Amino acid sequence: MIVTEADKAKVEDAIAKAERKTSGEIVAVIAAASGSYFYVPFLWASLIALVLPWPLIHWTWLPVQDIFLLQLAVFAGLAAILHYRPLRFALVPPSLKRENAHRRAVEQFLSQNLHTMPGHTGVLLFVSVAERYVEVLADTALHGKVGEKEWRGIVKQLTDDISEGEAGKALSHAIGMIGAHLAAHFPAEKEEHHPLPNHLILLNAV
Repeated sequence: MIVTEADKAKVEDAIAKAERKTSGEIVAVIAAASGSYFYVPFLWASLIALVLPWPLIHWTWLPVQDIFLLQLAVFAGLAAILHYRPLRFALVPPSLKRENAHRRAVEQFLSQNLHTMPGHTGVLLFVSVAERYVEVLADTALHGKVGEKEWRGIVKQLTDDISEGEAGKALSHAIGMIGAHLAAHFPAEKEEHHPLPNHLILLNAV
């Protein structure tokens, strides 16, 4: 995971500070990964093992039985090697990573009950580490007032800051920017109640 206990404390303080100025609700979630992709090594190993016999049949005198055994050995060896996590994730198409990460972001928006907040002013800041994916999901009331360009700007700034190695500071800054939009459009009432906890939610890989 990209955050330390000190980083968690910074993020939780940033959420509390932002929510004091708005009636909106902010939830921050970091997922280790949004997919396991365990099928990927088997897929690549199968494709390579299927192609392997053709050049051997055409250009060698190996018996069919030996080619078949070699095919099995290549499949088993590649499947084992490609299960190594960095290799496995490297073989996943970027579009599939984004799709899985976006789906998990939507799942978290719903499971954290952000869609039930009064006034529809809930906002989710979601980071999926393995996919290198960041998304800000805002409920309808705020999304209608803040353009997509603004959310993309927050995402870009956060990814740039995380790449510099200070995740806690980067996340806190992003939460501050989200809070500024909430405060501008949905300022805090006299006695504001925020039903959701401010703690940073950390999820294991699925």
